[in-house]
Amino acid sequence: MTTAAMVALGKIGLPLAVAMAEGGLDVRGADIDPRVVELVNAGTPPFPNEAELDERLAAVVESGKRAATTDVAAAVAASSVVVIVVPLVVDEHAKPDFGAIDAATATVAGALRPGTLVVYETTLPVHTTRTRFASALAAGSGLTLGEDLFVAHSPERVYSGRVFADLRRYPKLVGGIDEESGARAEAFYASFLEFDDRPDLSRPNGVWNLGSAEAAEMAKLAETSYRDLNIAFANQLARGADAIGVDVYGVIEACNSQPFSHIHQPGIAVGGHCIPVYPHLLVNSVPEVTLSLRSREVNDEMPRVAVDAVEAELGALDGKTVLILGVAYRGGVKEHAFSGVFPLARLLAERGARAVVSDPLYDDEEIRALGLEPSVRGERVDAAIVQADHAEYRSLGENDLPGTRVIYDGRCAVDPARFPNIIARVPGARGLTGLAATPIGETETWTTEGD
Repeated sequence: MTTAAMVALGKIGLPLAVAMAEGGLDVRGADIDPRVVELVNAGTPPFPNEAELDERLAAVVESGKRAATTDVAAAVAASSVVVIVVPLVVDEHAKPDFGAIDAATATVAGALRPGTLVVYETTLPVHTTRTRFASALAAGSGLTLGEDLFVAHSPERVYSGRVFADLRRYPKLVGGIDEESGARAEAFYASFLEFDDRPDLSRPNGVWNLGSAEAAEMAKLAETSYRDLNIAFANQLARGADAIGVDVYGVIEACNSQPFSHIHQPGIAVGGHCIPVYPHLLVNSVPEVTLSLRSREVNDEMPRVAVDAVEAELGALDGKTVLILGVAYRGGVKEHAFSGVFPLARLLAERGARAVVSDPLYDDEEIRALGLEPSVRGERVDAAIVQADHAEYRSLGENDLPGTRVIYDGRCAVDPARFPNIIARVPGARGLTGLAATPIGETETWTTEGD
């Protein structure tokens, strides 16, 4: 039986570790957070809202195929395969801080045994697996790359909240620093993953070996940057549609009736750990790909477009109170990395407005901890801006927003029929027809939020 160590039991690592255990592997989970380890060993997910995780984690813990520890070195020393999915932290300008993953690499290196395969699932700038981590593993272990130490990259391609479904749906990309490393990584994932039939693909769904770590790194950055580019185009179309007086949603629907067009849906912000970050990682490691910088500029402008639209309806915002609906960067997920709530609150404050915030997934103390002011239920506000597409917003009506004269729905998340006496604006929509478009999240081609 293959023994594998999963280093970091977060929203990607834990479900993947469960899938590995279900596939017959003996899995040692490792995390430096004692609370995470305690919960995992009790069969309880340390985070909410991951479909199927509760029951599947409990089952593998009960079966004895899954154990967690804070002793990363011990887990590595007992394993023939080590998977690392420690987050790559970035600052507000998307500049990476390798501190955490470098530290994990050093710990792993000191415990490696000859013949071990190490796979990085963390999304990385191109060349990082080979030039930064493989060399550090070799130096720290005394092993020789390609002889008794094998290193590969296999970027995670899953969506928080539906990880198990995505593991089946999307090909698992791998690339080694050498041919043997790639072959071992391919065999490792093929040993436990099962894949949906995908007749739409050019080759059978499964583990796809791209031939090098660099190709695997670039593929993940490129597919995510493509989404940012597509959303930027949709946002520019929306602004153009506003200028000439047509409905962008009808235009996009018409375009996408032709099989070569896959235009996404415009939106108020692009947030999350992935889409706002990976275009920068791509450009910084492959400088020929300059379009990604422009897409970032376009999408970063959208909160200002929303505030401008509210100001155009209300007049000067000085002294006004504006409610921002949504801390999360997308509906149904308690995550706020690069969320549009932050630039919206800042822009409103710069224009003299008081920005208050509510979100069904965040309590008042959590909102305050983010430097935001929580709203008071029933308080009168002059305008509301929908920043996240939470399902709860579909039932909002005028009685929920006393005093509101303008609602700017940046996510097509509210029902316009419930606001007959309030000026409602949607980016790029004419006559609010955009609210009849496919709700965000139902189809991937319409998604505007990050991963």
